[in-house]
Amino acid sequence: MLKDRIAGFIDRIRTIEGVTACAVVSRDGVVAGKSFDRDLNVAWFCALMATVLASAESAANIIRMHSMDLVTIRGSDTTIMVVGAGDNFLVTSILNNRTGSGQISDKILSIAKNIGEVK
Repeated sequence: MLKDRIAGFIDRIRTIEGVTACAVVSRDGVVAGKSFDRDLNVAWFCALMATVLASAESAANIIRMHSMDLVTIRGSDTTIMVVGAGDNFLVTSILNNRTGSGQISDKILSIAKNIGEVK
């Protein structure tokens, strides 16, 4: 079932060193699966991340960017990463800044590609 597969993807993302929270979200902002280490309004956060990704993709299209891999929102101690996962989903992750985000992004991009292949 799709729900079980999404739970498996969440588990894989959470095993990446530096990831403290994550969600698989539909492109219209509905939470499909999640794992958060903090108290927050998850539905609202995920809807906002869908909006962030859609806005970034629109901006990339305007400047004729060939492809857009991910969006990062970086603070002093935390980074939010949003990655498209096919036509139907996105992955959003909260990272601590103690781990190199380049290695993390490569791993998340790989998992997002797997999610995008789910039918």
